[in-house]
Amino acid sequence: MTTGVASAADRLLDAAIPHVAFDGWSETAFRAAASDAGLSTELARALCPRGAVDLAVLYHRRGDAAMVAGLAAGDLSQLRFRDRIARVVRLRLDGADREVIRRGAALFALPQNAATGASLVWGTADAIWRALGDRSDDFNWYSKRATLSAVYSATVLYWLGDDSPGQEASWSFLDRRIEDVMRFEKTKARIRENPGLSRLLKGPLDVLSRLRPPAGAPQDLPGRVGTGDEA
Repeated sequence: MTTGVASAADRLLDAAIPHVAFDGWSETAFRAAASDAGLSTELARALCPRGAVDLAVLYHRRGDAAMVAGLAAGDLSQLRFRDRIARVVRLRLDGADREVIRRGAALFALPQNAATGASLVWGTADAIWRALGDRSDDFNWYSKRATLSAVYSATVLYWLGDDSPGQEASWSFLDRRIEDVMRFEKTKARIRENPGLSRLLKGPLDVLSRLRPPAGAPQDLPGRVGTGDEA
């Protein structure tokens, strides 16, 4: 997006948020936002061809960008890696408008929007791993994002219904999910270290070892298969 177009889209999104709490990410909210932002319906539709769905996408990506900016302003170097992940997920949700996110969860649960919702969650997981310095260039690139996507999605659903002080129950839930992932990673490591299992799984593991991340942005999935000759 050019600066002018991005500015108009931001104005449209800012105008939509107060309406979303009452009308959801709906055509009603979209038209009201266009009016409040001083944009014609035609221009608003040019900015967001799918209407409120595209606005919800912009809202999610704005949250990802704020998370990355907040992470850059902090120092996580003294934390264990699992605690860094927990801190970033909390940063993504702390202070967020739960009703707006609840409405977004309902929108992306609809069959026609499910693929978009899954792509957004994957994008959040990718943004977290990139911000934490992930440099994996094999099957681990996929497994890390898949597991974190599951952790993030489950935590959001729990957080949406959490009335505990400071959402402490949600953060405890998040810690338990990360612990589950850490146990899974330990199991993978034990399989690799076991000579018998390693020989048994050599074929599948060789295939997985050739997988490479997508060449461009996360939406370029499913990625590529390496030839084994890469530098």
